[in-house]
Amino acid sequence: MGDTGAQWQAGQLDGLLREAKRQACRGAGPDAREILDWLHRQADVDVALVGDDAGTVESATAGFPGGIVRTLAPLLARLSSGELGAAATEADRLYVRCEALGAYAPRPVLVAASRSEPTPEALALVSHAGSVITLLHRAQDSDRAWRGYQHKARQVRFAVLQALLAGEPTLARRMTTGAVPPLLEADRLRVHLLHCPSADRDRIAQAHQDRSGYHGRDLMVQCPAIKEHLICLITDDEDANGSGGRPHGRGEALRRLVRDNPRYALGISGSHPLNATAAAYIQAAHALAAARTTPGRVALYHGQTPLESVLPRRPALIWARDLLRPLDSLPRITVDITRFLMSMPRSAVARLLDLSRNTVTAHISRAEGALSLDLADVRSRAEVHLALALTSACVGPEPGNHHPPLTLDDLLRTERAAAWAQTFLRPLRATHRRTLQAWIDVNTDAQRAAHSLGISRNTVRTHLRTAEALLGRDLLTTGTGIHDVVHALHITTARDHLSTVHNQHPELSTMHGGPKA
Repeated sequence: MGDTGAQWQAGQLDGLLREAKRQACRGAGPDAREILDWLHRQADVDVALVGDDAGTVESATAGFPGGIVRTLAPLLARLSSGELGAAATEADRLYVRCEALGAYAPRPVLVAASRSEPTPEALALVSHAGSVITLLHRAQDSDRAWRGYQHKARQVRFAVLQALLAGEPTLARRMTTGAVPPLLEADRLRVHLLHCPSADRDRIAQAHQDRSGYHGRDLMVQCPAIKEHLICLITDDEDANGSGGRPHGRGEALRRLVRDNPRYALGISGSHPLNATAAAYIQAAHALAAARTTPGRVALYHGQTPLESVLPRRPALIWARDLLRPLDSLPRITVDITRFLMSMPRSAVARLLDLSRNTVTAHISRAEGALSLDLADVRSRAEVHLALALTSACVGPEPGNHHPPLTLDDLLRTERAAAWAQTFLRPLRATHRRTLQAWIDVNTDAQRAAHSLGISRNTVRTHLRTAEALLGRDLLTTGTGIHDVVHALHITTARDHLSTVHNQHPELSTMHGGPKA
């Protein structure tokens, strides 16, 4: 080849590489037609990419004579099967060059046809173009495999989270046999709940992911229910100072992200054993509600004593088990959905469990029928939530009931319950308390609450957001804090009413002592 021919070929190869680079960088997958058209312009040949041994033309230049594919069918079959690598022939008075692409049968075949015999330089350019198409397809296959791996890794991480939320770390270990995440070797964890734009959480989880698909000793899971939440399970074995994260660990990295991004916020739970991940998640959700209005947008959960721990233990457990006993006859999935409904809207439950909303609604209707309660009513949900908390906190044999069963009002009419409610509501101003009471009275409908108070809906939501921060309870995102508000307001309202009655009728003061703590 002379100097002129070599320069021409080098120039063409530069152009081919530029086209390959353009396609590789755009991330939309290879477009063989663009390369074939480029090849037609440079080498004056018409080209087609035949995709399989059946002779299917995947892409071709506008002038390619499609009829020759049928004529060449036997030859194309041998090339596609791997029997031949390349072949030159004549068909319909055309010079034809065929070259198989790739390593695995059935292989696509690049077919170039021209009316005059192509030059060696043109044939070399056809071969180079075939190599570029092969490399672009391999890159696409690699990218597809990478995306498939990431999808499976996300599924496994989510399955581990679900098992831990159900209180079953042993099940999580069984699901990941052969590749058990280091998190499951830990004794305790904290949940860090990061609020950020949906696109950012995927990038953050990917940036911290290791080759096993996990995140070192921790685990980051994109919440399927709330698109702006990244759930981070962070081992707490080395946290000696109670700060919610190891020095230079994942927790500190999340704090730095919040410091650097004004749209981020972070809620951090207390330290919990693995089988109490659900409680840690709820604490993190409460902390996140408070974090949104704090200057640093990071908050650790500093919750007060839960209501279930201040109620008289034996009578409370009897009441709770009596209330929940009808659920024993229902399928496990129905009971699980009912539990999840206590801490998130039913649409979020559907996304969390990958079920249709109709399916979730059907299970909820079954639970409502068994309990004889309307779970769309916030007070009914608060009652069931308290019963579930009592039975979870008091694991043991069924207590004997040698006394008439108490009602929930009886249980809440104790001095310890009153003190709990007073402490819980103390941070609120009177206006916020009135808004909360009106909101609960209309089953958490902000528009109706605004109408009853004579203020705007936006003002109601502003009061609710302020109450979230003051109480450290999530009221508007997952709603996990509503139940405490319902019980605290009920206790104080009932106690105020009883005090008024006693003041007006002193002779009744000995009739409403209620059970003692």
